[in-house]
Amino acid sequence: MSRAEEFHPAWLPPEAFGPVGARRTLVLGDGPLAGTVREEVARAEDRYGGGASGPPYDLVLAVAGSGPLPDTAEAVVAECGPIGAEGFVAGRRDGVTVVLADDPAGLLYGFFHVVRLGERAFTGAFGPQAHRPAARLRVLDHWDNVDVHPVMGQVERGYAGGSIFWRDGAARGDLARVRAYGRLLAACGVNAITVNNVNVHATEARLPTERLDDVAAIAAALRPYGVRVHLAVAFSAPVDPGGLPTADPLDNDVRAWWAGVTAQVYAAIPDFGGYLVKADSEGQPGPFTYGRGHADGANMLAAALEPHGGVVRWRAFVYDHRQDWRDRSTDRARAAYDHFVPLDGRFSRNVILQVKHGPIDFQPREPVSPLFAAMPETRLALELQVTQEYTGQQRHVCHLAPMWSEVLRFEPEGPGGPDVATLVTGDPASSGESGGLAGVSNVGDDHYWTGHPLAQANLYAFGRLAWTPRTDSAAILDEWIGLTFAASRDLAALRRELHAIMDGSWRTYERYTSPLGVGFMVRPGDHYGPDVDGYEYTPWGTYHHADRDGVGVDRTRATGTGFTGQYPRPWSEVYESLERCPDELLLFFHHVPYGHVLRDGTTVIQHIYDTHFAGVEEVVAARSRWEGLAGAVDPDLHARVSTLFDEQLRCAREWRDQINTYFYRKSGVPDAHGRRIH
Repeated sequence: MSRAEEFHPAWLPPEAFGPVGARRTLVLGDGPLAGTVREEVARAEDRYGGGASGPPYDLVLAVAGSGPLPDTAEAVVAECGPIGAEGFVAGRRDGVTVVLADDPAGLLYGFFHVVRLGERAFTGAFGPQAHRPAARLRVLDHWDNVDVHPVMGQVERGYAGGSIFWRDGAARGDLARVRAYGRLLAACGVNAITVNNVNVHATEARLPTERLDDVAAIAAALRPYGVRVHLAVAFSAPVDPGGLPTADPLDNDVRAWWAGVTAQVYAAIPDFGGYLVKADSEGQPGPFTYGRGHADGANMLAAALEPHGGVVRWRAFVYDHRQDWRDRSTDRARAAYDHFVPLDGRFSRNVILQVKHGPIDFQPREPVSPLFAAMPETRLALELQVTQEYTGQQRHVCHLAPMWSEVLRFEPEGPGGPDVATLVTGDPASSGESGGLAGVSNVGDDHYWTGHPLAQANLYAFGRLAWTPRTDSAAILDEWIGLTFAASRDLAALRRELHAIMDGSWRTYERYTSPLGVGFMVRPGDHYGPDVDGYEYTPWGTYHHADRDGVGVDRTRATGTGFTGQYPRPWSEVYESLERCPDELLLFFHHVPYGHVLRDGTTVIQHIYDTHFAGVEEVVAARSRWEGLAGAVDPDLHARVSTLFDEQLRCAREWRDQINTYFYRKSGVPDAHGRRIH
């Protein structure tokens, strides 16, 4: 890999390949992905001295039917049944570790599984154990602009520098970093990316028609690691750049235009994945312009993609962003359900409705979107935001895997029903018609990929949860630490300190920012730092309704917006009830007095004070722990994180002081502990 020194190796440092590189390995399989495995093994062997020619082998990596296996490997294979696409079986007996796959993609994932295990892959006996991805589609959506946007820059809501694909209106010439990115993604289980912004601007709208060579070059760089390219497309593209007088999805000329363009895309990129669409949302054009519905628009694109095996992912993020703040009957939280539930069963089978995990917009705390329980006849994908737009923008340590795990394990139909993980993954071993998981990428051209070196853990966790959604989030973090800091002289001590810093960091961030489910107390525009009333009187929606008597949004059926009624029982009753509503979501569903008593015996106003003081103290403690790691990690990495911790602490104090002061002045209730509030 050329100029690898220009960027951080993340969770694939050379030291992580030591256990594989010191062994004798046999690779059996044909095609580019099997070739990638051979290259990876050869690179590791060159560095660590393994690879003595001929048997006996320590590690056998084989695609089924690709050639004769050593006897011990045959014995492991004899215990295996069908494996399935992208899956693999790993086992060990008589001193030989065996990975068997039905296809080369599974072989690639099996190889990285062995890398994750390290020395454990070559210790004792185990298996055979089957490993299959829960979802066929595990995709990262980049919000990268080809041209530099005058407001949003090269990457919208990106906090790690510029795009790794585009620069100043053109494709970046050197694709070594793109190939390295594909390698990182394969190692954590991601198999697709969207290379441009869902908010499609003029230049990006021409990618499928006039810039295909650029997209094809990116696809070629990612292909050796099994990562397929998707494109975000503009619904209005038949008009501009297409030259048609309309983009009406029921117009025959429009349908023919999309069919022709899509055929050209597949001619240039045979393994192209499909289209991502944001329509009738925040100014993006859509079928509403022509009096059509979202099923009409999505199905039109699905028809163009279907002959080629592609999918259209249609975002459910549709709401009125020009509402009157005075009208409390309008509720942004209701919008996705109101728009899409009546369309259940009307979407083509290669349409995936991509649903944000919560009903608002990636806030630090939201209830799970009611759509997951309301559209059984539609393929649904769960959309998570890996880039930390509302969770510290990769300037704050905020490990998001615990939050995502809570979402994935939530049972929208009540205890004992299917969880969100089941609803979005289905049974890929049979129909393969699950929606999968999508994440908004947090990668840029920063040396550390994600700006904050510890934010790499969020990217890694997304891939691992997309592959196995019920994996314990602490175990995923442990994997990431073990790989990323494989060269550490005292890895056990480093693990302890990083777990102490990161395990609870999401809840720490929540404590010093948004209390009890209230969202959008951020500064409008850049969404960084506190501005309690910043969005309260804007057309984007109102979010806390604080007055002299209380705080929170009444979303009950009895007296509020009725949003609680979008959930099935028992959640509709739980969220409706002031007594049963979980405290962490109280202000999302209810407007309550400042003296309302929570389950722990504190009042709402005292909870606000206590958590904001506690959150800052937790940042101080985490910062101190990190300073104690000087000498235990790379000096440059340590310095970067130290600088960012300084900013996090400054910002956390600002959050604490502004939030506490605001609510003290609203309520007139002093802090019971007499701490300073301005």
